[in-house]
Amino acid sequence: MHGTPHIVSDVMTHTVAAIGRKATFKEIVRLMQDWKVSALPVLEGEGRVVGVVSEADLLPKEEFRDSDPDRYTQLRRLSDLAKAGGVTAEELMTSPALTVHANATLAQAARTMAHAKVKRLPVVDAVGMLQGIVSRADLLKVFLRTDEEIAEEVRREVVSYLFPLPDSSVRVEVRDGTVRLVGRVRDHSLVPVAARLVRAVEGVVDVDFDLTDRGGPTDEPTVDTKRSGAA
Repeated sequence: MHGTPHIVSDVMTHTVAAIGRKATFKEIVRLMQDWKVSALPVLEGEGRVVGVVSEADLLPKEEFRDSDPDRYTQLRRLSDLAKAGGVTAEELMTSPALTVHANATLAQAARTMAHAKVKRLPVVDAVGMLQGIVSRADLLKVFLRTDEEIAEEVRREVVSYLFPLPDSSVRVEVRDGTVRLVGRVRDHSLVPVAARLVRAVEGVVDVDFDLTDRGGPTDEPTVDTKRSGAA
């Protein structure tokens, strides 16, 4: 019923700064500064992603530069201490790299980023070759859809199926990504379903309803989506 969701290849950046295993610490820092990025894929061979070096991987060198950590810190921060002594991408990178495929949905990529607490993901093909990179900002591009685009999709993909004429009469209003369905419906039990489907439309920020029973009194209370199980 729903239109095809956006996938990573729709929003990813195709031109990517990357480094090889033997790239030096200073080369990595310089490339990050030049490209204004916080992480770089590490490649080997013809472009297979084997790791990622991020700012977090580089900071231990400064953190422990003039300190002598105690035994507890040494045990607790063993990985960071090892990276503090690293001088090449191979020694500094996080491996294996956390990646995503170009045909993954934006929701799948967002969940991967959230669970791993990372800001960007290398995009790879079936054999791990680098195709691009996708960032948090890229995933938010769907919220740049116009209100008119969102309204048209909600009418076409939700209202026309759940509340068809002449049994129901529902108007779709969208402002700043918030969808509001207004009118009369034959079956109120479909409102929670409509709420879930509208929220699944890319670019929707929130959904609200002002729906009454078809042919019922005009002063019937507005449907509360939370009480209706829509939240």
